[in-house]
Amino acid sequence: NYVMGPVFTPPSGQGDGPNDKKGTIQMPGSVGGADWTGAAFDPETGTLYVPSMTNPFVANLLPGDPKLTNLRYRAGSRALLQGPRGLPLVKPPYGRITALDLNRGEQSWMVPNGDGPRNHPAIKHLNLGPLGHAVRTSALATRTLLFVTEGDQISVRTPPGGGGQKIRALDKGTGATVWEMSLDAGATGAPMTYQYKGQQYIVVAIGGQNHPAEFVALSLPF
Repeated sequence: NYVMGPVFTPPSGQGDGPNDKKGTIQMPGSVGGADWTGAAFDPETGTLYVPSMTNPFVANLLPGDPKLTNLRYRAGSRALLQGPRGLPLVKPPYGRITALDLNRGEQSWMVPNGDGPRNHPAIKHLNLGPLGHAVRTSALATRTLLFVTEGDQISVRTPPGGGGQKIRALDKGTGATVWEMSLDAGATGAPMTYQYKGQQYIVVAIGGQNHPAEFVALSLPF
């Protein structure tokens, strides 16, 4: 019941009839890929660290109401597209961090960002590794480590069950996790770092439907 095609397939009309289409499936979608959250760059190594996610959605059009607009069509529901049993429609990782060597034009490594739906009842028995959260996340490159977050469920167009609450430090050369901790809510902004009286801090904004917005500052013990 959907329109599918190659790159640049446009949105399509949505109908209510039994033979009508519901719209065009776009992947990773305008809220997927590396959209919105930017990337982190290491000038010493020429490496770009890009957070991205796969989050297909339906791009559809509805007839314009002549009482309200002179446009023939208007944007439709742009609904997220889930697969069977509420699992994602496509293969993992659903959220990832990719390191790109800009000196050679090559991918250095890619790792899933977070567990994703690995504990979903339909697949929990498979004991899968991290599948990655389909959610907006940001990265911060320091001289020694790469800090990444897991975006909160409150982030716009996060799929059901998406989002996480962890912040972690990755080895910049391999993507391996060297440290992580859970926050009281998922991140809602990019982490930043500053130094005060000789002490280095990492600060991230967090918040969610059940947690008020706040800044969390982290540092090594004094």
